[in-house]
Amino acid sequence: MTLAPSGSNSDAFWMPFTPHRAFRANPRMFSAAEGAYYRTQDGRQVLDSIAGLWCVNAGHAQPHIVRAIQEQAARLDFVSCFNMGHAAAFELASRIAALAPASLDHVFFVNSGSEACDTALKIARAYQRAIGQGQRTLLVGRERAYHGVGWGGQSVGGLAKHRRDFSPMLGQTAHLPLPYDREVSAFSWGQPEHGAHYADALLDLMVVHDPSTIAAVIVEPVVGSGGVFPPPKGYLQRLREICDAHGILLIFDEVITGFGRLGTPFAAEALGVTPDLITCAKGMTNGAVPMGGVIVSDRVFQAFLDRPDGGIEFLHGYTYSAHPLACAAGLATLDVYRDQDLFNRAGRMAEPWGGRPTVSRASATSATCATSACCAASTSPPGRARRPARAAAR
Repeated sequence: MTLAPSGSNSDAFWMPFTPHRAFRANPRMFSAAEGAYYRTQDGRQVLDSIAGLWCVNAGHAQPHIVRAIQEQAARLDFVSCFNMGHAAAFELASRIAALAPASLDHVFFVNSGSEACDTALKIARAYQRAIGQGQRTLLVGRERAYHGVGWGGQSVGGLAKHRRDFSPMLGQTAHLPLPYDREVSAFSWGQPEHGAHYADALLDLMVVHDPSTIAAVIVEPVVGSGGVFPPPKGYLQRLREICDAHGILLIFDEVITGFGRLGTPFAAEALGVTPDLITCAKGMTNGAVPMGGVIVSDRVFQAFLDRPDGGIEFLHGYTYSAHPLACAAGLATLDVYRDQDLFNRAGRMAEPWGGRPTVSRASATSATCATSACCAASTSPPGRARRPARAAAR
C-alpha cells in the first residue's frame, strides 16, 4: 500500500468536509489505531484527541468489540428488518432503553446521527398527525445548532456555512437564540448561572407562529460542533415547561452527548430534563460500525400503534436499519462501557479536566480539532469572539 494517494487515485475519493485540493497537496494518512492513538503509514503515533469524531468513546480496537463484529459477520452478515428481524436488534434496543430516562422505552435504528435527526423530525410531524394535530408542522431549532447534514437536520440547524450552498432549506422551520451571554458566561465552568430566560424566546416565537402550529423543538443539550456551550441552569427545564404547556414535542439531539460524555448514559439524566425523543449515534458502537437511533417515549410510540387504519404505522426506515454487525458492535460496546465503568469514570474526570487552564483559540484548534473540518467550519456570531468553553462535555 502506498503512503499517500497519487495521480488519478487522489481524485477517486471525494472526501467529506475536506478541502480536497489542500489534502491532495499534503495528505494525512493513517494505517492503524489502538487505544487513544492512530498510527501513520510511516510508523508515527498520533494522539486521537477528539475520539475519531466524538465517537470512539472507549478507545480504538477494543478486543471485545472486534471479536463481536467478527463473530457476527461469520454467523449472520445481513438480514433486512423490513418485516423480518434478528435477536440482536431487540436486545440492543432493550439495553439502550434501559439506559435512557424513564418512559423512553422504544428505539428506532438508523445508520448515522444525520439520519437520526431527520427521523426524529419525521416522527414528530407524524405523531402530531396521528393525534389529530396535523396542522402542527413547524419545527424549531436553535442558533449555532448542528443536527447533521440531512435536509431536515440542516433546516433546523443554525450554522450558516453548513446551509449556504444548499439553500433554500425546508420550509416551516424557525430558530431560537443560543442561550449564551459572553459578558456573564465566558470561561464559566460547567453550566452558567445566568441564562435560563433564553428559553422564553420560544414564547416570543409564538407571537409570530401560533403555538398550535408547532410540532417540535430540537436542541442539543450541550452544543457540540457550534462551540461546546453547556446550557444555563434552568434553561432546559423552562423549555420543557413551555413545550408541555403548548403540546410541543421536545427533542434532545444527543448524537455527541449520548453514551457517557457527561458522566451519565445520556445528558438528559445529567441535566435533569426528560425529552420526548432522543437522537443518538457515535458512541453507540464506539465508532466501529455506522449506527444511530431515535429513542422514543411510550406516549409517542403508542400514538402510532393506536391509529385505527392498520398496516405500517410509520412508513420510514433504511436498508441497513439494525444491521446485524452494527447491533453486535453496539451490544459489545455497552459491555465495555459497563465492565470498564467508563460512564462514571468520565464523570470523575470532568472536574480535573474542566479546571485546567484555558488556552488560546489557535492552539486549541490545532491540538484538538485538526481533523474535524465540520467543527473548524463553524463561524462565530457577528461581534462575538468564539472562546473555548470549559465544560465537562468532552
